[in-house]
Amino acid sequence: MTDRLTIALAQLNPTVGAIAANLEKARAVAAAHRGADLVLFPELFIAGYPPEDLVLRASFITACKEACETLAREFANGPAILMGLPWRDGDKLHNSVALLSGGKIEAVRHKFDLPNYGVFDEKRVFQQGPAPGPVVIKGVRIGVPICEDIWTEETCETLAETGAEILLSPNGSPFERNKDDVRLNLVVARVSETGLPLAYLNQVGGQDELVFDGASFVLNADRSLALQMPMFEEAIAITHWQRGADGWKMEKGEIARLPEREEETWKACVLGLRDYVLKNRFPGIVLGMSGGIDSAVVAAMAVDALGPDKVHCVMLPYAYTSRDSLEDAEDCARRLGVRYDIVPIKEPVEGFLSALKPMFAGRNRDITEENVQSRSRGVILMAISNKFGSMVLTTGNKSEMSVGYATLYGDMNGGYNPIKDVYKTEVYRLAAWRNTQSDVIPTRIITKAPTAELRENQKDQDSLPPYEVLDDILDGLVEREQSVAEIAARGHDVALVKKVQHMLYVAEYKRRQAAPGVKITRRNFGRDRRYPITNGFRDPQK
Repeated sequence: MTDRLTIALAQLNPTVGAIAANLEKARAVAAAHRGADLVLFPELFIAGYPPEDLVLRASFITACKEACETLAREFANGPAILMGLPWRDGDKLHNSVALLSGGKIEAVRHKFDLPNYGVFDEKRVFQQGPAPGPVVIKGVRIGVPICEDIWTEETCETLAETGAEILLSPNGSPFERNKDDVRLNLVVARVSETGLPLAYLNQVGGQDELVFDGASFVLNADRSLALQMPMFEEAIAITHWQRGADGWKMEKGEIARLPEREEETWKACVLGLRDYVLKNRFPGIVLGMSGGIDSAVVAAMAVDALGPDKVHCVMLPYAYTSRDSLEDAEDCARRLGVRYDIVPIKEPVEGFLSALKPMFAGRNRDITEENVQSRSRGVILMAISNKFGSMVLTTGNKSEMSVGYATLYGDMNGGYNPIKDVYKTEVYRLAAWRNTQSDVIPTRIITKAPTAELRENQKDQDSLPPYEVLDDILDGLVEREQSVAEIAARGHDVALVKKVQHMLYVAEYKRRQAAPGVKITRRNFGRDRRYPITNGFRDPQK
């Protein structure tokens, strides 16, 4: 039995399904830290998290196990490794952690609490394991509660009662705003209940709509913060532990600064976009640059994510495109240092309208003609994508996506949307924050009234309430699931709240066809908020 331990915490960015690449990452870390007694990897690291229905493939489970066996053989002389993997035990499939030591898989522990809410549906593919006991490393009893196991009391209390001396928790915990505070308070509760120190290790990186922010940390048994790892970046922390009269304690390590508010949201969007593009092997992105706030913010995020050489901005003007928009789009592209082209849409729009003229005879112009403009732009951007291989970014914000202020097969065309879960009012705050880092978004883009410019003198507020009002109503409807009466009590007109609720419900079919985008809020569209498309419910009249 030893009185000192060196534990490496590997806050890494795996790729779901890329078992060989994840194995190589693990191999490199273990090789670089042979002096450690133990290396801890995040939840299901060898498979990537969340693997979803990949774990239903027997060949996938076998490949994960074989990768761990390979790693164990290669590091038979140390360090010991705690590796997350899916594990089949008879007819049961578990979310598990394996202890690799002495050249083999020495022990396996299964996740006890399986989350089945919000973005999680682990009960669909995994079975609950038995309450886990500790594993033994150099005579030290280590408890390994996996992610959700620390969100309730039972698992950690069981580990403490069965002799655990240190708790090491591998996690795949997705980002949402202010979640780092929630996690810290949670771990404080587990440490207080068990009297044991706890190392919280989270993965980092983007996986489709989810972003994992890292922000791993260690609390000693006295609830003091011994280590804080950074957010949104890979990092390895070498932690030194000493057994004393009161048990184990980690020596004080680095305390990284964590971003807050707009900086936190911006970095989440950038990381999610970067990993979606790179992990799916796109050479770059293309987007429509309208001269408005949304496309400017998305273009800036794309540059921060990929560099200006991988970003292509295209202005697609028509008769209603203002001189200000032309100037602002060009100015923003110049400041960002990206390729900028202008492709007028007059001929394709008028070609469509000419073809439809006999059928539309006798009918007034309406939103149909506006949508032809938007869809012409969508066709052109997709053609550029097809020709050059770049992925189209869409730029609609959560306010617009909520109420259907977007055109299917038009401005909704594309492969990814970094601001899909960001309300319009926050888009403006993000632009202001980004300009404090370097002045890339022209002031006029931030200050002018938002408009789609699909007809003469059009403004968003011709058909929508002011965004400050709309976003507060949507906060009640989407984020809080409040009734019309409850939202009206916050100071809003009842008729307006009912109108917004109706717009929210009837736009569900559009959102089902929207590009994926970074989850920022507690209730993003898709994985979190799952409403039926056909929906006859409205709040009762009172």
